[in-house]
Amino acid sequence: MREEVRLARPTTDLREEYVSFYREWLASGEDMVPWVIERDPTDFAAMVRFLLDNEKGEHLPEGWVPDSTFWLVGSSGRVLGAVNIRHRLTDKLLQSGGHIGYGIRPSERRKGYATRLLSLTLEMTRSWGWDRVLVVCDADNIASERTIVNNGGVPDASYIEENGNVVKRFWIDLRPDGRPQLPR
Repeated sequence: MREEVRLARPTTDLREEYVSFYREWLASGEDMVPWVIERDPTDFAAMVRFLLDNEKGEHLPEGWVPDSTFWLVGSSGRVLGAVNIRHRLTDKLLQSGGHIGYGIRPSERRKGYATRLLSLTLEMTRSWGWDRVLVVCDADNIASERTIVNNGGVPDASYIEENGNVVKRFWIDLRPDGRPQLPR
């Protein structure tokens, strides 16, 4: 990693840096992960309000769960990545979404930021009193699988989506005693 990083709640103070993050990802043509970064930031204040409302469980579409979004911000103030944490799992999220979705802006990959982003997220969810989290990745995303395993991910059964995509599922134990726990 080139610089120190921290997790920051979405804030209008980071508008310029976040829009740069969004535009870079858009220009790459890649799928935007986590899903929340697909949201157009043109009305930035409304986007931030949407993210903060999701955390409070306000104005959620039917079937959605509350979630928290944080941005990975470098000491320079640059938005390097984003993470979205689902507060509980629906049947669909249990199979192919997990608790945590994260992504690093294309120009900042292969520098250790994803591993650090997931590590900081695990520290946060542990502080919330969570015992364990489910983190998933597509079978062909070797870098994400490595990040998950490097953060304590233990493989569980994979899930095959309707389109044939294979989703690898990993549980990460957050309990301080580290005793193995069977999936619920």
